[in-house]
Order: sequence, then structure tokens, then C-alpha cells
Amino acid sequence: MAKFTKDSKLSEIIEADKGREILMKFGVPCPTCPFFASEAEKLTIGDVCNMYGIDLEKLLEELNK
Repeated sequence: MAKFTKDSKLSEIIEADKGREILMKFGVPCPTCPFFASEAEKLTIGDVCNMYGIDLEKLLEELNK
């Protein structure tokens, strides 16, 4: 399995085992956003963490366990 990085697209993370659950745990609102389907292929997890003030390093650490 490839490691997630700041450049990983939201669509990749959601498809991963427990990806959606981990995003929700960290307060990433994207999976519940009505625009998610159109944005998931464009937005990176780095962009989202920057927008919402989420600790990227901790999130990536959990996603890559």
C-alpha cells in the first residue's frame, strides 16, 4: 500500500480502509459536504488541513498506520 502524503487526493483517502472514519475523527468536514463529489478529485489532504487548521502530520500518521 502506498503511503499517503500532503499531496494525496481526498478521493484516494476516502477509498482507503477506514479513510472516511479517520477524516471524520480529525474534524475534516469534506465527507459530509454536498460538494464533496465534485471536489474530491481536485483537493489534496494538505489543502484541506490548511483550510481547516487540522494537524496534517498527525492525520497522515494515523492514515498511514
